Amino acid sequence: QFLFVVTFTTFLLCCVEYDVLFANRPLNHSHTGGAAPDRSKVTLPDAILPAPQCAQRIRARGWVIFLLVMAAVFWLYRLVKVLCSLLSYWEIRTFYIKALNIPSEGLCNYSWQEVQARLISLQRRQQMCVHKRELTELDIYHRILRFKNYTVAMVNKSLLPVRFHVPLLGPVVFLTQGLKYNLELLLFWGPGSLFQNKWSLRPQCKRAGARRELARRLARTMVLLGLANLLFCPCVLVWQLLYAFFSYAEVIKREPGSLGARRWSLYGRHYLRHFNELNHELQARLSRGYKPATKYMNSFTSPLLTVLAKNVGFFAGSILAVLIVLTVYDEDVLTVQHILTAITLLGLVVTLARSFIPDEHTVWCPEQLLQRVLAHVHYMPDHWQGNASRSETRSEMAQLFQYKAVFILEELLSPILTPLILIFALPARALDIVDFFRNFTVEVVGVGDICSFAQLDVRNHGNPQWLSAGQTEASVYQQAENGKTELSLMHFTITNPRWQPPPPSELFLSHLKEKVQQDAAAAPPAQCILAEGPLGASLFS
Repeated sequence: QFLFVVTFTTFLLCCVEYDVLFANRPLNHSHTGGAAPDRSKVTLPDAILPAPQCAQRIRARGWVIFLLVMAAVFWLYRLVKVLCSLLSYWEIRTFYIKALNIPSEGLCNYSWQEVQARLISLQRRQQMCVHKRELTELDIYHRILRFKNYTVAMVNKSLLPVRFHVPLLGPVVFLTQGLKYNLELLLFWGPGSLFQNKWSLRPQCKRAGARRELARRLARTMVLLGLANLLFCPCVLVWQLLYAFFSYAEVIKREPGSLGARRWSLYGRHYLRHFNELNHELQARLSRGYKPATKYMNSFTSPLLTVLAKNVGFFAGSILAVLIVLTVYDEDVLTVQHILTAITLLGLVVTLARSFIPDEHTVWCPEQLLQRVLAHVHYMPDHWQGNASRSETRSEMAQLFQYKAVFILEELLSPILTPLILIFALPARALDIVDFFRNFTVEVVGVGDICSFAQLDVRNHGNPQWLSAGQTEASVYQQAENGKTELSLMHFTITNPRWQPPPPSELFLSHLKEKVQQDAAAAPPAQCILAEGPLGASLFS
C-alpha cells in the first residue's frame, strides 16, 4: 500500500496533462486517410505524458525528489522490519509444529486455552523456563501483556493520556496511534526508555534517590522526541492525508453515512480493558457491546437538528429528482458541464441528512440501554449511575465510543498535535511517570519485571467499595480505580478456570460467589423482573 500510494501520487502530480484531460486545450490527433480527426474526443492516453517527459518533470521539482527520498528511506526501514518479523513468525510456526504438535493447517481449530494448556504441559516435560518448574496461566499472560498492562494501569490512574479543556468542546481526551507509538518509544522499547530490555526495568528506575534525575532525563527525552516529530511533521502529514483520501474517498462516495458510524476509540480500548486481557478477548467483549452502545448513543436526538436535516434532505432531494427525470428524458443532459458533479453531491447531501433523522418508532429508555452496555464493557464511572439521560454522560461516553469521522480527523491532526503534547504537556508529568514505574513494578521469577496491578492481588490493589472491605491494605494511591482489580480478577478466573489465584484473591472470589448465590435466591423470577420494565411490559402485553 505504501509503495502504491507513493507511486500513484507521483504519477498524478507529474505524469498527467490536466489541461488536455479537462479539455481546456485543443488536441490534434494524428490521423491517416481522408477521415477528419475527432477534435472533441479526448482519450485517457492523450492526457498521460510519455515516460521521458514525466521523468523530466520529476527532476525539475526538488521537493518531489526530497519526498521520494524520504519515502524510500522509510520503505527500506519497513522492509527490514518486515523481514525480521518474518523470521520471528517462522520460529513461532516451527515451535507450534514441533513443540506443541499443532500443525499449521489445523491451528484455526484450536482455542487459546488449548494452546495454553499444551504450553504449560510442555514446560513440565522440558523445563523451557529454567527459573521455575511450573508455568501458570498468569505467567504466560504477564509475558505477552507486560507493556500493555503498564499502559492500562496508567490510563486507569489518569496518568495518561493528557486531558485538555477546549473552549466550546469541553474536556477532550486525545490519544491517537501516532501519540501511542511515541509513548511506547519513550517508556518501553526506544533508546533511553525506562526499560533496558523486553523484560527488565532499568535498575536506577527502582531507586527512590534517582527519581528526580530520571524525571529530568525523561522530560528532556520527551522534548527531543517532540522536536523530532515536529521536524518530520510535513512528511507524516502528507502521508496521513494521502492515505486517508485513498482509504475513505470511495467508501464515503458509496456510503456517506459510514462517517456517522461509531467505533471504540483508542482511549476507550485502554480504559475498558481488563488487566491481563488478550487482544482477541478484548475485541470479542467490545464487539458484543457495540450494538447496545450504538443504540444508547443514537437515543439522543436534537429536535432542531432533526428539523434542519429534514428540510435540507427535502430541498436536495427535490433538485436531485428533477435532474434524474431530465436525464431519463434525454441523456444529453449528462453532457452539460458539472451536471454529474451536481447529481453526486446532491446524493451525498441527501444521504447525510437522512443519517441525522431518528427512527420515529424509537422508544427512549437510556437507563436500560446504558445497563446493557455496562453488561459487556464492565466499566462505568460512578456518576453515570442514574444519569444516563444527561448530555454530560453522553459526552463522556462519546470519548469512549466516537464517530468514525472524529477518528479520521484526530488521526489527520495527530502529526501536528503530537509534537506539541510531547514538548509542552507531557514533561510536567515526567516525575509522576517515574514514580509510577518505581512504585508499581514487581519482579517475578521466570517472568521479569511486571506491573504489580497485573498480579490481580486485592490485598495490595483492591478497592473497599468492591466487596474487598477487610481484605485490602491498599491506600487510595495504590487502589485501582473503578474496581479494575476486582473485575480483572473475575474476568481472568472465568477465562482461565484452572488457574489458582493467591489466597486473598481466592477469598474475595468465594465471598463474591456466596453473595451472588444469595442475591439469586432472594430475587423474584426473571419473568416478573421483565414484566416490571417497559420492554417486558411490551413483550408480555
